Amino acid sequence: MLAAAPVPPMSAHSLMLFLLQLGLLLLLALVLGKLAGLCKMPAVVGELCAGVILGPSLLTQIAPGFSHWLLPADSEQFHLLDGVGQLGVLLLVGVTGAHLDLALVRKRVGTVTKISAFGLVIPLGFGVAAGLLLPAMLVGENNNRTVFALFLGVAMCVSAIPVIAKTLFDMNLLHRNVGQLTLAAGMVDDVFGWFMLSVVSAMATTGLRTSNVLLSIACIAGVVLVAALSRPLVRRIFKLAGRTAAPGPTIATFVVLILLAAAGTHALALEAVFGAFVCGILINRYGKPDPAKLAPLRTFVLGVLAPIFFATAGLRMDLTALAEPPVLLAGLAVLAIAVLGKFAGAYLGARTSRLTRWEALALGAGMNARGVIEVIVAMVGLRLGVLNTEMYTIIVLVAVVTSLMAPPILRVAMKRVEYTAEEEIRRNANLPPALDGRVRDN
Repeated sequence: MLAAAPVPPMSAHSLMLFLLQLGLLLLLALVLGKLAGLCKMPAVVGELCAGVILGPSLLTQIAPGFSHWLLPADSEQFHLLDGVGQLGVLLLVGVTGAHLDLALVRKRVGTVTKISAFGLVIPLGFGVAAGLLLPAMLVGENNNRTVFALFLGVAMCVSAIPVIAKTLFDMNLLHRNVGQLTLAAGMVDDVFGWFMLSVVSAMATTGLRTSNVLLSIACIAGVVLVAALSRPLVRRIFKLAGRTAAPGPTIATFVVLILLAAAGTHALALEAVFGAFVCGILINRYGKPDPAKLAPLRTFVLGVLAPIFFATAGLRMDLTALAEPPVLLAGLAVLAIAVLGKFAGAYLGARTSRLTRWEALALGAGMNARGVIEVIVAMVGLRLGVLNTEMYTIIVLVAVVTSLMAPPILRVAMKRVEYTAEEEIRRNANLPPALDGRVRDN
């Protein structure tokens, strides 16, 4: 038998480019994140802009030679950056899930249900209506107006848990009731969004089949069932990991479980971040790791991996297509519909649950942030031929602008929301002692 040839190592040039790309992206993301902070904006705003500056929207236009050398049109090279970015977003979402207060969610399940329901139905309807009315020049090569309209509805109804989570972290709002409700309702919206995306994608390729819909429902139910059955195992694992005073075993256990859960949901054709978020909730509720031991991981994720992820997301954005007047007008119309639909849905859901108008406004701002989740949806649509390049660019525009809108509206609204003792208890429970005395942002 002949032995398999060894896999050749990465070339010296590819390694040099990869390290340079990571270094420049992180440096620019940190600098712009700091500038965003000085402008009273969360760091995620600057981190998203870092990728836009180094991507085709700016650098390619002013220095094409350097841009093509730094970021060559090589899928393998770009996938290296994608891998680091995906690790960052999965751990960010896992850490976010570990901060979700299930007691609050259970106590206010009616509020979460109303916010998520209104936040789904209204933007979904607006998006479908817009898809039926937009000019034919924006429909992809699939040339199926019904699929196009449904796809646009899905893009309008999703939220972006990674962007929401980073924004809430940056603004020190994760422990607030509004932050907890936003995360819970946002995850419900995203689960429904990924389910609808699988259905619409099936319509674009094989047509609508009952088996595809039932399979997606069964997969989501299976994830929830496995999570419920895993509670004793998670409790035992973290009890063993916590026997040592060093944080290493606890951090490693956390990362392993998050990555395996993400791999599991991804294998079921669900989004990997869904598995990471569910696993984070499971760990927080039943593993109960010492927050002080997880503090180094949280610092590294928020300070290094998350900025790289948001910067790499910006690299895929090409805003130069908006120079064409018809595309720009259509983009502004879709943006207005997206903002109105999500704000109206979340606001009505909150007000019918007897929250104050400022709490409702803050929830609308958080739920309105589409971020890179909508970019992922747009990429799927482009790959399937449901969207063309112009419509892809419009959806990316919506994702960027809605993410930038959230922080200033949240800041204004949360200044008028009363800070409760319950929120202070939740904040102290999730912070290590070294951070416990930090001055609040709001």
